[in-house]
Parts: sequence; structure tokens; C-alpha cells
Amino acid sequence: MPAETMLLTFLVASLVTVAIPGPSVLFLMARSIEGGRMAGIYSMLGLETGALIHVGAAAAGLTALVSASAPALAVLRYAGAAYLLYLGVRQLRPRADAGLGGDGAVGTHRHFRDGILVDLLNPKTGLFFVAFLPQFIDPASGPAALQACALGLCFVVIAVLFDGSYVLLAGRLGGFIHRSPRARQRLDRVTGGVYVALAGAAAFV
Repeated sequence: MPAETMLLTFLVASLVTVAIPGPSVLFLMARSIEGGRMAGIYSMLGLETGALIHVGAAAAGLTALVSASAPALAVLRYAGAAYLLYLGVRQLRPRADAGLGGDGAVGTHRHFRDGILVDLLNPKTGLFFVAFLPQFIDPASGPAALQACALGLCFVVIAVLFDGSYVLLAGRLGGFIHRSPRARQRLDRVTGGVYVALAGAAAFV
């Protein structure tokens, strides 16, 4: 583990980073409002699982290799944008043709899978771990890979706490919206638009 001072600094920096809403939070809130609290929770678990995979890849040095390759980063960026665009189009289709169903096994698996893919296909997440974690690794405190894993786990725990709060808030808001069929139709258009906007941001920002 890093030194206590280094760890405390990392935790504070992580709190500040996670507290600022970003694309992942918008994805979670859209999913929670549209599909309910459980849809948001399974999507969040998928996101954090993707983050853990990024942590492992960063500790193994794989993320650094990908980050050094412009073509690899471009593939990840456009693949992530394409998947978000797919989610948006699916949401904008008629309800009978595109129900997400957060209550059944198929629905929960889909939410979990979507969360993993949204996180894994976001090259900015990998770059974040490459640029952020090494600043808090102390060579005198043990193997760098183990420190990276420990710091990554701390970051994911903090992310779960904040993302979970967003999910609960958005799920509660969605419960009120779903009482009106007209509001539900508008919600489908709004959430679909959010996914499409995120796809554009992933591709061009």
C-alpha cells in the first residue's frame, strides 16, 4: 500500500473527481429514470466492473500500451460511440419494439452488460487510470502493480457510493414520470437523445 499521506491525498482527489458528474453519471441517470432503480443498479454494477477491468489492465501495463497507440485509441473511441448510438436508437424506437424490462433476468443481464461495455469502450477511462494512478504510487512502498490495484479498488468503492446515490435519486424521479403515458413517451425521447448526445461526445470530444 502507498504511504498514508499519499493514500489520503489520493482519496481526496478521487472524491473530487467522482463528485463531478460526467458521461457515466448521465448514462446511469438516464437508465435509472427510464428503467427504474434496479435497472440503474445493474448498470452501475456493470460500470464498476468495467472500471475494475481497467484497473487490472492498468496494473498489468496493458492500458499504457493501448494509450500509446493512436489507432487503438481511435478504435475504442468509435466503438464506444457506436454502442452508445445503438442504445439511443433502441430507446427511440416504439416501446413495444424496444422494451428494456428491468425486472426479468434478460433485462438485468442487459443492463449489466451495457454498463460494462460503456465503461470498457471509453478510452478516457483507461487514460484516466494511466495518468492519475501513477502520481500516487510510492516506489518505496512495494510493487507498483499491487499499489495500482489497491488504489484502483479504493477509487471504485468511492465511485459506487456516489453513483449509487445518483441511481437512487434518478430512480425515484422515474417513478413519478412513469405514472403518465405521455410523460413516458417524452422520457423515451429524452433518454434516447441523451445516449445519442453521449455518442457524439465520445466520438468528437
